[in-house]
Amino acid sequence: MPIPHPISRLALWLDIGVAVCGILAFVLVPLFVRVPELGRPSPRGPRDAPGSSQRADVPAASDAAPAGTASASSLYFEVTGSCGPYFEGAPCLSLRSGPGMSYPVIRQLRDGVVLKITGSTTTPNSQTWYQVGFDGEIHYPMRIAGPWYVAAQYVHPFRDRGLIADAPSAAAEATTTKRIVVSTSKQMLYAYDGTALFMQTSISTGLNGTPTPLGQFRVFRKMPDSYMQGPIPSVSSQYYDLPGVPWDLYFTTEGAAIHGAYWHNHFGEKWSHGCVNLPIDASKMLYEWTPLGTPVSVVP
Repeated sequence: MPIPHPISRLALWLDIGVAVCGILAFVLVPLFVRVPELGRPSPRGPRDAPGSSQRADVPAASDAAPAGTASASSLYFEVTGSCGPYFEGAPCLSLRSGPGMSYPVIRQLRDGVVLKITGSTTTPNSQTWYQVGFDGEIHYPMRIAGPWYVAAQYVHPFRDRGLIADAPSAAAEATTTKRIVVSTSKQMLYAYDGTALFMQTSISTGLNGTPTPLGQFRVFRKMPDSYMQGPIPSVSSQYYDLPGVPWDLYFTTEGAAIHGAYWHNHFGEKWSHGCVNLPIDASKMLYEWTPLGTPVSVVP
């Protein structure tokens, strides 16, 4: 489970006010908005994310599966070319309460966010807007203030199988030559196929108060996006609210997962609530490589 960087606490408190009453979203957030749709970047901290946004190929509205519809694959979008983990660098992508620029800004989406598309709308000016949906359980649904929309030309749409899961017992019986090793002392992740090293990357595991569990596990749940929220009883009492956490590989029933982190760049040191945080590019590569049942060894 992720922990916000101290520099980004101001943005997270703004999200709290938006979710509770919706008033600050209309009054304060527009102060950061730049025409046509991207918000003004914060001057805080060095730039750590890619540069300007680019227009993506936009699927037709009929390509977006309606909410609640099961299919072989679902439509998602990935935010690219937006602001960095501390809202720095490029302008931030605005998430709005309706399909048009006249609707209030709900929050700003940083580079690397992945969210599900449940529908799309084309306005009279021929601009396409995606409506945002969610995979998995939402622990605090009251924080979602109405519908969420994003302008399609600022995101990269793609298809994915979506949430796939097996019982931990079934995952334990899966056979694969692949395995993942997480070293909490070295703050490194290693992925092997047999004896061949596929990947090694710096990571962030749990802080001392919320450590990543040690032991032998299996990946039993995969999803391209998660809405991670705190506090979590018996795990952490800290508030956090992070939609679109990308490329999630769950290995404990308590919620420990290997995933990308778009809200910090402290890889190489402990920085989470128990999950294993990876840089976005590495997490996407690992997600695509890892089948259900892959062994995960978390060692000191």
